[in-house]
Amino acid sequence: MNLRALNLPLATTLLCAACNSMPRATLPPAANAPARLLFVGNSFTYYNGGLENHVRQLAASTRPPRALETDRGTKGGATLKILQGQEWLHEKIRNGRYDLVILQEDIPELTEHDVAPFFEQVRLFDGEIRKSGGKTALFMAWPYERLNWVTLERIDQAHRAIGKELALPVAPVGIAFRHALRARPGLAMLGPDREHETIHGSYLAANVIYAVVFGTTPEGATYRPPGVSAEEAAFLQGVAWATVIEWQKPR
Repeated sequence: MNLRALNLPLATTLLCAACNSMPRATLPPAANAPARLLFVGNSFTYYNGGLENHVRQLAASTRPPRALETDRGTKGGATLKILQGQEWLHEKIRNGRYDLVILQEDIPELTEHDVAPFFEQVRLFDGEIRKSGGKTALFMAWPYERLNWVTLERIDQAHRAIGKELALPVAPVGIAFRHALRARPGLAMLGPDREHETIHGSYLAANVIYAVVFGTTPEGATYRPPGVSAEEAAFLQGVAWATVIEWQKPR
């Protein structure tokens, strides 16, 4: 994956964030402080113990702490189109009383080599989620070398477009990965397969999602999984917040 290739303006901001000098502003929360979250996606969502667990533990370690109930509906290698065909997932959405459902698409896996199926599936899932009383958010993932027909820039554009169309918050995790690598090239976001996250990548993803869902910085949260040092956690929290602030600026 060539996350460094996308030319997005954030180098200076990120360095400030890494030093904890970003202003502690707040953003509008995605779903008015949701308490029950469902994460829908593939291995990018369930890798390293599951983002639902990292986000829950991260939220519990903030001040004041947030008590979340989290769950996941995932299938290895699945796109949202494949997940759309899973009746167990529809039952979970209909009956789970979730405040917020976070959808993760794996755009490189789309056999059509087109983002249109992503748009279609988000519309379908969002309609069902709204009918069940919940709200939808999007977890933007990343490109990778095995299926290299799409760039991070195109993934970013696709999420911006459908997010704007349906008024959905987007957690720009792939963008945060790119910025973390720019600021600290030695801290890998992806593992040996260059596709799935390292524990640092999963931790950064959890912090980005937290920042978008709750509209506030994750900086100062004390949770960090084994393998992530206190200094690395502080750096990644800063990157997450700086990325979300920058990404949500009007364009």
